[in-house]
Amino acid sequence: MTGPKGLGADERAKLMDSVRAGRRSVRDKRPSSTSEKPEAPKRKAFDFKTLPQIKQLQMQRAAADMMGIENPFFRPHDGLATGTTEIGGKTHDNFASYNYLGLNGHREVNQAAKEAIDTFGTSVSASRIVAGERPLHGELEQALARVHGVESSIVMVSGHATNVTTIGHLMHKGDLILTDSLVHNSIAEGARLSGATRINFPHDDLNALEKLLSENRHKFDNVLIIVEGLYSMDGDFPDLKRLVALKQSYDAWLMVDEAHSIGVLGKTGHGIAEHFGIDPREVEMWMGTLSKTFSSCGGYIAGSKALCDYLKVSAPGFVFSVGLSPALTASAIASIQVMEREPERVGKLQENGQYFLKKAREAGLDTGPSAGYSVVPVIVGDSVGAAVLSNRLLERGVNALPIIFPAVPEKSARIRFFITSEHTKEQIDRAIEITVEELARLKNDGSAVDRLIKATR
Repeated sequence: MTGPKGLGADERAKLMDSVRAGRRSVRDKRPSSTSEKPEAPKRKAFDFKTLPQIKQLQMQRAAADMMGIENPFFRPHDGLATGTTEIGGKTHDNFASYNYLGLNGHREVNQAAKEAIDTFGTSVSASRIVAGERPLHGELEQALARVHGVESSIVMVSGHATNVTTIGHLMHKGDLILTDSLVHNSIAEGARLSGATRINFPHDDLNALEKLLSENRHKFDNVLIIVEGLYSMDGDFPDLKRLVALKQSYDAWLMVDEAHSIGVLGKTGHGIAEHFGIDPREVEMWMGTLSKTFSSCGGYIAGSKALCDYLKVSAPGFVFSVGLSPALTASAIASIQVMEREPERVGKLQENGQYFLKKAREAGLDTGPSAGYSVVPVIVGDSVGAAVLSNRLLERGVNALPIIFPAVPEKSARIRFFITSEHTKEQIDRAIEITVEELARLKNDGSAVDRLIKATR
């Protein structure tokens, strides 16, 4: 006779004896009293130095140290950074600031921030949908809607998160996102989060964009085209009139990231729509940041009231994040007020940008496709060379940072010059003269740089 699993009586007895023996073995290993506890296994925290990507970074740093190349990043500034800045107790001409209209540190802006702290404290201490709403938030959103010429806006605590949460929330599987190949990382991350199909078109190639629309529009539910109002790496901008015509022809949405163009383009700094003279309501979404022209921190979406109201009750990056702090909100409001009252600041910025571009090109510097507004790159080539050149500029009193791989392709590493309304022509002339001299010196030292490049591969 067999048991339920087909085992004979003898086999079942042996199996039960084995189970009992195993239980006794476990009991024998238990402490004899409650005061005796088994020794916990010793586990070390994971050592991130073992990751291949961190090993590669350490090797690069070691090679740079061996060649005497200082890290050009994370240098602390000793005070307010405007057209000049203090680094290590020395004054430098500063071309590494987004303070495009010189509003960071402006007396009215500082005073507005101080008064907001006195009234509301340093934090609103909760998400706005729960208990963090303050009158300043609505005032700022009304001001941003006015600047962009649309119905409404929504302000969030991070520019990067604004793109990630808005794109990731609005677009879904079955939708298509068409992005310029040079859009910001936050746009790429938002597209990835959304689950929508994403296709890049070559930078500023609207013929390629039209071809993609023609071939793909009918395959997807919603299509979103995303460009920047002024590209932060190259300093150029797209043909907005044609973009609006394309998105209308193919029933697509258009989103323009104005992080670097608001306060910069247009006669009064109202951005790329003002520059091209189009009705801003023809664009579904305007995105911007508060950390540049508006001397604060955070990001926003401006557009229709329906869109902004929906994002306020459903976008994760807004609903589940604390509201913008009172000081930052007030400083952005004051910055907008000063910009609108003093459009000559915008004029001065544009004059300086055009002057820098003209002089740089006359000096034989490769400025890429820059249009000569707030961003003018000087293309160096390899990343090591760009880092070395930046350090040498600093030694001679010019603060301008390198942009290296992977932010840009390896062969297009550059020094990126940010132009502001606060720069003088003398500063610009000096920066270009020193850059020309140090770039020539760098080319003469090419053999040493080549050795370092090989050592880091």
